[in-house]
Amino acid sequence: MGSFHDEISEGQAAFIKAQKMFFVGSCPLSANGRVNISPKGFGGTFRIINPNKVCYMELTGSGIETLSHVRESGRLTIMFCAFEGPPKIVRLFGTAVAYDIGSPEYDALEAEYFNDQQELTGKRSIFVVDVTKVGQSCGFGVPLMEYKAPRDTLLDYWRKKDKLQMQDYWKTKNAESIDGIPSHLGQRQGPSVWSKAIKHAQALAPYGLTFSAGAVVGISIYCMTRRV
Repeated sequence: MGSFHDEISEGQAAFIKAQKMFFVGSCPLSANGRVNISPKGFGGTFRIINPNKVCYMELTGSGIETLSHVRESGRLTIMFCAFEGPPKIVRLFGTAVAYDIGSPEYDALEAEYFNDQQELTGKRSIFVVDVTKVGQSCGFGVPLMEYKAPRDTLLDYWRKKDKLQMQDYWKTKNAESIDGIPSHLGQRQGPSVWSKAIKHAQALAPYGLTFSAGAVVGISIYCMTRRV
């Protein structure tokens, strides 16, 4: 039976750390935009910072959906499934910020949480996720599968490329999502406007103030431009 929690428990953290892969789900703000789900592998690229914050390292691939969506809306869901052992599914719902390789934020995160991943090639960004809700369900419908080994194809591909070749790939393949949302890859980025709007709304909630989504975005933009 499914249950929801306000933070990652010790048991859920142990389950997450034991998984060989996970999935990330994201979508644009537009009602006509395409929802995206991406699989993520390579052990050691996911870290639990505390019960309400996680981060993961993303490698360069042919798509840029997750990064583009997060830069526009800030929303992200991460799912872990048990393909071995007792069945279980854990979902992490939250808002994310992505820091690209070469930025001061990326360098600090890599040094603190991914110092043991120096041999990885094709590094692109580190996503930091504020987890607002944790969902756990049975996973009875997930098949049992035997893990063999990680694929080296992606790492081998980027091992043969230099920095300039990878940056050229970003410009030609990773500039925007399939819906035309820019990724701003390689540019300094902070939280999305939508994420900031949510934080403004949460700050005003104790005072009994509630707003429509449009009003929240408007207030957020006004506050940011006025440096409130």
